[in-house]
Amino acid sequence: MARTTPIERYRNIGISAHIDAGKTTTTERILFYTGVNHKIGEVHDGAATMDWMEQEQERGITITSAATTCFWSGMANNYQKHRINIIDTPGHVDFTIEVERSMRVLDGACMVYCAVGGVQPQSETVWRQANKYGVPRLAFVNKMDRTGANFFKVYDQLKNRLKANPVPVVVPIGAEENFKGVVDLIKMKAIIWDEASQGMKFDYVDIPAELQADAQKWREGMVEAAAESSEEMMNKYLEEGDLSEADIIKGIRHRTIECEIQPMLCGTAFKNKGVQRMLDAVVDFLPSPVDIPPVTGTNDKEQPVERRASDDEKFSSLAFKIMTDPFVGQLAFFRVYSGVVNKGDTVLNSVKEKKERLGRILQMHANQREEIDEVRAGDIAAAVGLKDVTTGDTLCDPSAPIVLERMVFPEPVISQAVEPKTKVDQEKMGIALNRLAQEDPSFRVQTDEESGQTIISGMGELHLEILVDRMKREFGVEANIGAPQVAYRETIRATAADVEGKFVKQSGGRGQFGHAVITLEPSEQGAGYKFFDEIKGGVIPREYIPAVDKGIQDTLKSGVLAGFPVVDVTVHLTFGSYHDVDSNENAFRMAGSMAFKEAMRRAKPVILEPMMAVEVETPEDYMGNVMGDLSSRRGIIQGMDDMVGGGKIVRAEVPLSEMFGYSTSLRSATQGRATYTMEFKHYAEAPKNVSEAIISNKSK
Repeated sequence: MARTTPIERYRNIGISAHIDAGKTTTTERILFYTGVNHKIGEVHDGAATMDWMEQEQERGITITSAATTCFWSGMANNYQKHRINIIDTPGHVDFTIEVERSMRVLDGACMVYCAVGGVQPQSETVWRQANKYGVPRLAFVNKMDRTGANFFKVYDQLKNRLKANPVPVVVPIGAEENFKGVVDLIKMKAIIWDEASQGMKFDYVDIPAELQADAQKWREGMVEAAAESSEEMMNKYLEEGDLSEADIIKGIRHRTIECEIQPMLCGTAFKNKGVQRMLDAVVDFLPSPVDIPPVTGTNDKEQPVERRASDDEKFSSLAFKIMTDPFVGQLAFFRVYSGVVNKGDTVLNSVKEKKERLGRILQMHANQREEIDEVRAGDIAAAVGLKDVTTGDTLCDPSAPIVLERMVFPEPVISQAVEPKTKVDQEKMGIALNRLAQEDPSFRVQTDEESGQTIISGMGELHLEILVDRMKREFGVEANIGAPQVAYRETIRATAADVEGKFVKQSGGRGQFGHAVITLEPSEQGAGYKFFDEIKGGVIPREYIPAVDKGIQDTLKSGVLAGFPVVDVTVHLTFGSYHDVDSNENAFRMAGSMAFKEAMRRAKPVILEPMMAVEVETPEDYMGNVMGDLSSRRGIIQGMDDMVGGGKIVRAEVPLSEMFGYSTSLRSATQGRATYTMEFKHYAEAPKNVSEAIISNKSK
């Protein structure tokens, strides 16, 4: 089967935004205008196509990124047919992992901002992730019809807060209830959409007289930005004083793909204005798979290799999302970077070094699906029947192994005990939790060795709440949840030199003998555990040195103060002794463990607690209450910003242990008018009184 759309006309894009900026509505409109959806699904009817999990429809927030394919031939049917694969991403901080995953496989992104809220905390997180993966993007200012909407204030915030380089290619005609349409700065015409046809029809009209001068000023800025794309273009601009439509598009496209500028548009998705023009901008300015550098990875000899986006290359793809589907079981969403694969082919999971047969291949439209026979470079599809695949695995041609860059997932910061309500639920709960952990790498499940309880860990209260909720709905498991527990850590602040551990058992017959001397010192934050073998002259035989290391690593799981994991320490194994008959691996493991425990007691151990970056958006009247409350939670105020539509953003760093139940107290302190987001920042030493309380709680 030949390719129906040339790869140059593919656009793999993500739509990404702060919660409530109207991203799902924007996606719905895209599906409507591209002819996929006949009735527009509204988020507040709980009917949006992309938000297809029951919970998303209830809460009105998007949790999982659904992938959808649609086609666009231009607002005025003036383009050849382009294939747009959309990955819808969540805007809530607890689901940042989902955004991170989808950024990895996108070629371009549309950042949706609220014309009233402007650049909100999650917008900054998403922007940083897009920078990290070098994703070209455009900005769409939504909700232009809302009271307090201000396109130009959002423009200023993009520049100042995100250090972006926005280039408006349209400017609004009016705002709030007087928002009529946009001025297209490339054509220098006003676009007015017809409300009766839900924006399917539109007219180009002359720019209103009162906007002429402003439009001219913004156009000059845009043309200058386009001219800077090359010397040749700049000379043309300097000679002629302007550029043709085609040159403007070419220049802006080039600089957008290089991540130098971000074209900026506006509209109101809910009122069917502006999304159509944004789709044209996706085609005009965002890259196809061949416009960006080839994907790189390592082969089975650990040498760097690259794969071009071409059907002639060997097959390579990245699994970026695993989901359990009620009808077909496990779905693995994957992005094809190179080559072609057919259903029934055997592919290699190069990360796990396992071969698997590709059963059915599905093209997704939110939660409807179509079976296809093959996928080619640039495609995004879902595979059925892969057993061992997890997020971030590479699937490739077995004859040409490649491991694409691994995704790095954050460590969880909060955990809760979870117990099944009945014996019947016990087994189902194990299956359910394993499935959920396979889908979401930032969610961990383990069994507490002392209590035998099942402990689930994740990125925040909402994250765990939603996973427990899914366990109930999708797997029918009723469970009781314990109080949230903070993931404390232990480390040291001093060096303990020449500490010995001696494990001796000699009582007739074969005994045990292991003797190790270590020096323990603190490492810088985030460095983890390091072990250096400095044994001279064979005082400990080579084969026993890994046993000492293993003994220490076993002990790291439980520190000396309150049994929390130990981080950021360096161990030097300097001396020891052995017995020809009685020494063995177990004895040296015990010796390593004993030496480490003693060294840690001497090295000024301390408890570390997770600190969260908290951002509160509040009306100005409640600033005092909000700041007072944060300070009472041991919060350190880091700064304040103004919001576009009035109000303030307060930024603080607060220990996670003080943030439980914060949403309730914030609601009562601000009569429900403030909102907050919170994400993990780093670990910091807990004050003495807090440490003492933690230790005494642990010993009860």
